[in-house]
Amino acid sequence: MKKEIPWQDKPKGCSDVIWRYSENPIISRDAIPTSNSIFNSAVVPYNDGFAGVFRCDNKAIQMNIFAGFSHNGIDWKINEEPIVMEAGNTKMIASDYKYDPRVTFIEDRYWITWCNGYFGPTIGIAYTFDFKEFFQCENAFLPFNRNGVLFPEKINGKYAMLSRPSDNGHTPFGDIFISYSPDMKYWGEHRNVMQATPFEASAWQCTKIGAGSVPFVTAEGWLMFYHGVINTCNGFRYAMGAAILDKNSPDQVKYRTKPYLLTPSVTYEQIGDVPNVIFPCATLQDIEQDKVAIYYGAADTVVALAFGRISEIIKFTKENSL
Repeated sequence: MKKEIPWQDKPKGCSDVIWRYSENPIISRDAIPTSNSIFNSAVVPYNDGFAGVFRCDNKAIQMNIFAGFSHNGIDWKINEEPIVMEAGNTKMIASDYKYDPRVTFIEDRYWITWCNGYFGPTIGIAYTFDFKEFFQCENAFLPFNRNGVLFPEKINGKYAMLSRPSDNGHTPFGDIFISYSPDMKYWGEHRNVMQATPFEASAWQCTKIGAGSVPFVTAEGWLMFYHGVINTCNGFRYAMGAAILDKNSPDQVKYRTKPYLLTPSVTYEQIGDVPNVIFPCATLQDIEQDKVAIYYGAADTVVALAFGRISEIIKFTKENSL
């Protein structure tokens, strides 16, 4: 029996294609005793419920990732100790920090990617079969890089990952690239997928963009939610958009939203450790029922949830494309 994904019907009078869960945030900043904040985290279906990898910054503001479980995708029990990595395809598992994980199931195991601290930020990779033992692999790229997001299946026989080359700080630039690997160890064939827009074309995503949730297949191609950033007089503001990538050549963007789908406009998105941030990291989708649940970090402080109809999102993206 297929597990029902979290869902709440669209509120009456709402004209947007994405709407927030009325009980947001679903994970508070202090959900485990040591945490200062819990945000930018990823979930997947697992057994008869759901599992996830969560970014938990402690009260010394040390960034690390923790496993967690839920029966309904809304109420979560997060382990109080961070994930301890074992050697996977490498003995090099050194890491100064870990943050902003994504999770996807490919073939026979769950793969985790995150921003890994190794002489600066790069993309760490690990796998697990049970969310209890985790096996770290070689870092995918040289520093500096962020927002590594794996596709949930091989493309033309190779693993594929989106990422955003960056710098060592609060990067004031950034485009989305795709890279391929035959073995989840050696990565190449780097191609540009999407660029930040000119201010005049779509200002909310004019400073930088980054891959958000793991893409999933629709009749139109890969649907991916991404974050876009504008640098305002009050600092960076992160909002969410959607893109549809070609099924067989995902470096080709078929459609991409000119307007945002979700922007910081409620208290828990506007006020927090880093104000005015919406950062999507995961989706749960039910293609048959035309539903998607989107997990996002809010104000770099808490985890929130939003919903939409896949068909409406695709229609909106096509009709309002750059």
